[in-house]
Amino acid sequence: MRGPAGVSVPVRVRPGAGRTRVGGRYEGPHGPALIIAVGAPAVDGKATEAVRRALATALGVRAAEVSLRLGATSRDKVFTVTAPAEEWEGRLADLRDDNR
Repeated sequence: MRGPAGVSVPVRVRPGAGRTRVGGRYEGPHGPALIIAVGAPAVDGKATEAVRRALATALGVRAAEVSLRLGATSRDKVFTVTAPAEEWEGRLADLRDDNR
């Protein structure tokens, strides 16, 4: 979804994983979501922050250009990416759709 403040990216979080991994598709409540596994626990926003940083790294954008829009306490989150979409949308599609 594209909006005036950036592009929405649905994410499915897998906290407490052995290592950080970005890739795969999950049919979530906000549409097709990118799966992100992080080692951080789902406590006090630690997993959400780890996911925000992992998403930024995977898309090749600055962490400051990725912010949480929905789902602070849910495994199904929506982040907003404010970097120019043409710089990263192809990577998102590859990560979400090619690594099933």
